Amino acid sequence: MRTSAAVLATAGAITAAQLGLAGAVSASEGPKAAPTASKVAPRSAACPIDIVYTSRFYTNSNGWVTGNGLYFGLKNKSTKSFKKVTFTVTNVKNIRFGSAKAKGGKVTRKTSRTVSVHTKTLKKKASLGVQVRSRLLSTRSYKVKFSVRGNGWNCAVNQGTWGR
Repeated sequence: MRTSAAVLATAGAITAAQLGLAGAVSASEGPKAAPTASKVAPRSAACPIDIVYTSRFYTNSNGWVTGNGLYFGLKNKSTKSFKKVTFTVTNVKNIRFGSAKAKGGKVTRKTSRTVSVHTKTLKKKASLGVQVRSRLLSTRSYKVKFSVRGNGWNCAVNQGTWGR
């Protein structure tokens, strides 16, 4: 792998960024790993919330995410508060949920494929989320979708997906 990457780099066929990506892919194929971090998904300008999720994590040999599992949440970037906010994470492909712990609200639905968290009032600049133990049936292909419901904003219910 190193020799072929060096040859291609000298030929000018691969940029430095692609070399870094190739090294990361080969490293991740070994001991299914990556440190934990959070990312913010871009939203439309009319929607005053950001979806936040775990971007990197470790899995054990059985496919369970180590540590406290995966975090999915939303942040209110508005100076207004919103009433009756529900944030739902649903399995689309190859992921199962274990126990769930709410952050900023209460877990209202928890199955192996769906987790919902609810709060009566999402205050300004506050967040609502769920830390959920998760098992990846395939570490190469997994996906969840997000949906958000609430009063007082102009956001679509379907807020996109996460995974690969």
